[in-house]
Amino acid sequence: MLSVSDAEAIILNLVQPLDHQRDTEVVDLLTADSRILATPVTSPLDFPHWDNSAMDGYAVRYEDVQHSSAEQPAILEIVEDIPAGYQPQSTIQPGQAARIFTGAVIPAGADTVVMQEKTRREENRVFILDAPKPQGFVRHKASFYQAGTQLLPAGIKLNASEIAVLAAAQCPQLSVYRRPRVAILSTGDELATIDQPLQPGQIVDSNQYAIAALVRESGAEPLILGIVKDDPVALEKVISHAVTIADIVISSGGVSVGDYDYVDKILESLGAKIHIRAVEMRPGKPLTVATFPSPQSPVPSPHSPLYFGLPGNPAAVLVTFWRFVLPAIKKLSGITEGWESVFLKVRSHDELRSDGKRETYLWGKLHLINGVYEFHKAGGSHSSGNLINLAQTNALAVLPMGTTLISPPEEVQVLQLG
Repeated sequence: MLSVSDAEAIILNLVQPLDHQRDTEVVDLLTADSRILATPVTSPLDFPHWDNSAMDGYAVRYEDVQHSSAEQPAILEIVEDIPAGYQPQSTIQPGQAARIFTGAVIPAGADTVVMQEKTRREENRVFILDAPKPQGFVRHKASFYQAGTQLLPAGIKLNASEIAVLAAAQCPQLSVYRRPRVAILSTGDELATIDQPLQPGQIVDSNQYAIAALVRESGAEPLILGIVKDDPVALEKVISHAVTIADIVISSGGVSVGDYDYVDKILESLGAKIHIRAVEMRPGKPLTVATFPSPQSPVPSPHSPLYFGLPGNPAAVLVTFWRFVLPAIKKLSGITEGWESVFLKVRSHDELRSDGKRETYLWGKLHLINGVYEFHKAGGSHSSGNLINLAQTNALAVLPMGTTLISPPEEVQVLQLG
């Protein structure tokens, strides 16, 4: 049985990102949010596009105003008003100034802007009441970005700030990685669909819905294959199909050591190599991770699907997804960094207990108390079969193997969710 850290290392080593030549598509900028940029972006535009004013005030020559003060103000003739979006018509000569507004083009001859609060205007004259700094409040052309250089690198997620930059750079279309395809199936004779009347001994297949939601949240595309009964022939047929259509296949249930747990045997019969069978964690001990060789090669290819056989209990499904599957999907998606799990050290509000035999995960919520994050454990049972108290949680507290008690206000390491 592997430690959690060893299992994580094996999984991330198995994941090969999507190919930047074969696995891309072109999308419009308006639909590019949350996508992963596949190729670097450059722009033919300088930022700023021209020297412009960072303040409402007066464009002047610094040498005309460098000794100004309230007692002895420089007095300049106003020769032009320059609003944003207007091309200046005048060249500022000695003793002259132009009224200018934020974002407007600096006129020829001027090199400094005096903010209007440091001036007094009388008809067509302006009194400069305080000496500005040389080139003060001037945003110089190309000082933010120089045309032709890299604007954004490949392998980043496009959020609102990146979309704004790309819009300003006049990039209407982008090359992005396609969304990873994740096939999802649930196994078990006891499972019923969400709209099916429950018979004695049956439970609703909530895992399918939870995993699909998590896959969508990760930016991938879920492929729902439904419930498969504990029948080796039927299960082999579905898994055989799944590995031909998906980058990652996720099953829930059927990976323990019971008489009806067929997944590992079926994977082996299909030629898969099983890398992980169990992990020293609670919940989530029964975890199968396997790879399938490509038809042309006996070793896994970059597009050979990665198989995750998750436990059947709903809490264990969510915990193992957050801990292992989510980073794998992120790395597969083409993100160059930031796909690792995010852990924080926070103060525990509650007493946290474990038997210390395995790395233990307790779910709860992070609260910001007087500027310090606290972990509040969810109430009720932390059984792997209890799905109810997982609602509205946003963190998992991690008790390492050998740790049996964390007492408040001791610090605890938490896996941040979302």
